[in-house]
Amino acid sequence: MKGFIYYTAEEAERNQAFIDDLMKKSNDLGITLELVLEPPTKAVDFILFRDRDPKLAVQLEQAGFRLFNRANVQEIANDKLRTFELATMLGIPTVPTYRADQRLPEFPFVLKTRTGHGGSEVFLCEHKEQVDDLLKRFDPKELIAQPFIESNATDVRVFMLGEEVLGAVKRMGACDSFKSNYTLGGTVEKYTLSDSETKQVKTISRAISSDYIGIDFILPTTGGWLLNEIEDPVGARSLYTTTDFSVAEKLMGYVKEQLNA
Repeated sequence: MKGFIYYTAEEAERNQAFIDDLMKKSNDLGITLELVLEPPTKAVDFILFRDRDPKLAVQLEQAGFRLFNRANVQEIANDKLRTFELATMLGIPTVPTYRADQRLPEFPFVLKTRTGHGGSEVFLCEHKEQVDDLLKRFDPKELIAQPFIESNATDVRVFMLGEEVLGAVKRMGACDSFKSNYTLGGTVEKYTLSDSETKQVKTISRAISSDYIGIDFILPTTGGWLLNEIEDPVGARSLYTTTDFSVAEKLMGYVKEQLNA
């Protein structure tokens, strides 16, 4: 069995430790895995698609490649508006989301680009001048608006492998930020899902036929949780800090199982 792991050059450099673990665990499982930094053309059994490029994912599928994750997952996870629409259809509690060219909540609220990730292009707006500046910098049709929900910069990321919960972490943002991202200086700890939370994340993964994703929920100070984003490709740094297993080994075992099914 042979496959490619596809990253852009910049992301490959950032994720070298995970790539090394994927290579080692693939070899242990009898899988030949090759890192590629350009869209592949040579036939292989699968591609671990570790990029945020839904159009390229569609092109590769049309060329006959089996992608983990599939293009439809890319299309939903990398568009926050489509993520919100999916959650609404499934009955999953979610942060109210509006197209910025159609409606803006009362101050304070958050503006985000539909395709941003990792906490980038997320802006807390507290007065009109901030909004006016952002609407000049970005196409309003490519922005979403969400009411600011007090959460003490805390959220939960759930890691899904198929319909299995690999693990979950609670992320707490730096003291001077409203963002909870681990890569922006936040801290993490292990989080145990309730039965209802487990049911919700499995509903999402089943609905989009995902392979390996992260699902992020804000934890409002008033209680409960609200779906915020789906991450594909999801990084594993925070999960590695709270577990004693290799995420790469689990992922490659899943890939082998899927291809042999």
